[in-house]
Amino acid sequence: MKASDKAYTALRRDIVSWALPPGTVLGEVEQSERLGVSRSGVREALSRLTAEGLAVAQRGRGVVVSDVSLDHVDDLFSLRRALETEAARSAARAGHPSRFLHLAERFDDAAATLDATADSNAYYLLAGELDEAIDETAANPYLRQALTGLRVHLARLRRLSHDDPQRLRASAREHAQLARAIASGDPGLAAAATLLHLHNSLDHISSHALPKEATA
Repeated sequence: MKASDKAYTALRRDIVSWALPPGTVLGEVEQSERLGVSRSGVREALSRLTAEGLAVAQRGRGVVVSDVSLDHVDDLFSLRRALETEAARSAARAGHPSRFLHLAERFDDAAATLDATADSNAYYLLAGELDEAIDETAANPYLRQALTGLRVHLARLRRLSHDDPQRLRASAREHAQLARAIASGDPGLAAAATLLHLHNSLDHISSHALPKEATA
């Protein structure tokens, strides 16, 4: 792996997970030492992150992790509805039921076990597996590229709301329903299941946002 790719992957992961929270200065020297890559590799990585909107150049501070705000959440979800419903329809038309039925069963298990002590990150990884399965089955490289960029910002936005076990269980049931809808081969049903999940996700984020001082 090239130094710039290694730096980009590590920095992107840490920004999305909030290991590097909004406002963190991404100094070339510090990040080069932390990641064990050259400064030129870090510089290239920072350029890519800035182009994606995950970092921003500030006068007097250098490159910093960009802010996350609810101001544009409706815009993000408008785009998400358009992209994810089309991906679900395409995946349903492609017809690979066994893969999605297996995922549905795993979401059923998650819905039965998620509680206040559960690892929410493990659940988000499972949700990521469903995203990956839909992307691969839909087999539309342009749609996949657009969704990949969008999901990065949605993952950061999720950190503004509490990981409420009740919402996670409901989300698991919604994902199970979506996976079964795709497995059924019915594009309309898959789109409807997607819209239901997105409606509930947006409602939860909007009503459970952390106060601004908690994100500093």
